[in-house]
Amino acid sequence: MKLLLVEDEIQLSEALCQILIKNNYSVDAVYDGDDGLNYGLTDIYDVIILDIMLPKLNGLQVLKILRKKGISTPIILLTAKDSVEDKVTGLDLGADDYLAKPFSSEELLARLRALTRRKGDIINDNILDFGDIRLNLSTYDLECKNNSITLTLKEFDILHYFMQRPKSIVSKDDLITKLWGFDSEADYNNIEVYISFLRKKLTHIDSSVKISTIRRVGYKLEE
Repeated sequence: MKLLLVEDEIQLSEALCQILIKNNYSVDAVYDGDDGLNYGLTDIYDVIILDIMLPKLNGLQVLKILRKKGISTPIILLTAKDSVEDKVTGLDLGADDYLAKPFSSEELLARLRALTRRKGDIINDNILDFGDIRLNLSTYDLECKNNSITLTLKEFDILHYFMQRPKSIVSKDDLITKLWGFDSEADYNNIEVYISFLRKKLTHIDSSVKISTIRRVGYKLEE
């Protein structure tokens, strides 16, 4: 799962990034409202964690513009402990949740899991199913019947992205932007190599799930 963290307190941002990465999240961190808006508009994130008190544009301004532009990414606002007005305004503007500073890392992780469940992506906190395969989000194990194999981080990220969009066509550009970042120098060869690895692992565990190539368009996960 890919997160955007918009927080101008550098030490807090770095500490949160370490916690989130340790819990198998991929994180892009930016430190002002302008960058938060520009990154958020790429629509490549599963959740945005957005502080309200930011330089340049504040978090409520960023939230308002994102929603006006049709970005529906779940957003958790970080607010001052006593800023009831900001909380109400944020929720009215389309925020999905908020956390009052200071907060515990356990509470943030629980809020992220709750948002994921609301999207219907995960059956429980750790498992995602499609066809005859089951992806363990904690161990990166891919299972089919009594067979199991462990995926690398990038293999996991790609398959997870497919499984969140069952039977949808995913372009190579979507994969590069989503999993490497919109300013990445990764190219189509990177995608093709990892798709090849995943196909071999699906065959290895005797799954009927296939990653089909849609010529000149992209890929599609099919049963």
